[in-house]
Amino acid sequence: MVEYINGKKIDENKPITIREVSEAAQVSMATVSRVINGNPNVKPATRKKVLKVIEELDYRPNAVARGLASKKTTTVGVIIPDITNVYFSSLALGIDDIATMYKYNIILANSESDEQKEIQVLNTLLAKQVDGIIFMGNTITEEMRRQIKRAKIPFVIAGSVDSLEEIESVHIDYVAASEEAVRDLVNHGNERIAFVSGSLTEPINGEYRLQGYKNVLAENNIEFDPELVFETGYNYHSGEIMWPALSAMGVTAVYAGDDELAAGILNSAQDAGIKVPEDFEIVTSNNSKLTKIVRPKMSSITEPLYDIGAVAMRYLTKMMNKEEVETENKTIILPYGYIKRSTTK
Repeated sequence: MVEYINGKKIDENKPITIREVSEAAQVSMATVSRVINGNPNVKPATRKKVLKVIEELDYRPNAVARGLASKKTTTVGVIIPDITNVYFSSLALGIDDIATMYKYNIILANSESDEQKEIQVLNTLLAKQVDGIIFMGNTITEEMRRQIKRAKIPFVIAGSVDSLEEIESVHIDYVAASEEAVRDLVNHGNERIAFVSGSLTEPINGEYRLQGYKNVLAENNIEFDPELVFETGYNYHSGEIMWPALSAMGVTAVYAGDDELAAGILNSAQDAGIKVPEDFEIVTSNNSKLTKIVRPKMSSITEPLYDIGAVAMRYLTKMMNKEEVETENKTIILPYGYIKRSTTK
């Protein structure tokens, strides 16, 4: 560590500034800035000298300070409701890879699916001068919508929906996907098909997936029974404790809105001596690695989780750079598939 710069002692308790780097390298602060930002308009010898000083002083550029000058911090905030859920972690991987490609840094904030904490982490990210935000929450509350409008920075929803279509989003056609899953169960002779998801106040469940479920029942002259619609948590335990209620309703098949939830139902049914798929069938929604870990392997909608995250991040970069984005109603719809495995006949 260099202890003096032009006769002035360095205070080791304070971070090195760009001014101290310029003084030590005997170049202007503008030249140091150009070196840091990879600007080619710097002589090789000068670049080498500046980089040597940066290493000796252990200088770390302050992204926020740079952002105040350039009005860009090249930092993006990502709000994730449950960092342990493989659905969201798969989305986050796609986001991170594209962020790295376009030289953006990611600040990941876990909201724990708590509406108040979502607002808190949003304001924390805004205080860090992020250039844009990707939101992976299940619901855009009125307060969140108000804060987004107030912030006036690019904002994209990944893997969920804005039913008002006011906010840019990337997802699949959840109605059509739900229809395909439930139609397969009906074609196998099931009429007592349960719809199991997170809260129906979340548009992805109450407005899209549930509509697809109802559409297929109607087209097959099966009366919709609201008692076969179950709201619960997005986790394994919630599915595990649900089997007694499903069994009591005479359910022979389930369409589940989450893979962890589906795995809990599947294991609990088998623990009760139920044969899958002979006596009970189940289709899940996200095709995460859990669908292949459990036995039997679960049939699933193949939602392109990584791609949704990647496209959402690319969408955000275009917005941040004011590039033209061709979308309908601010929404990018990606293709989905359906893979039959051993939990369906």
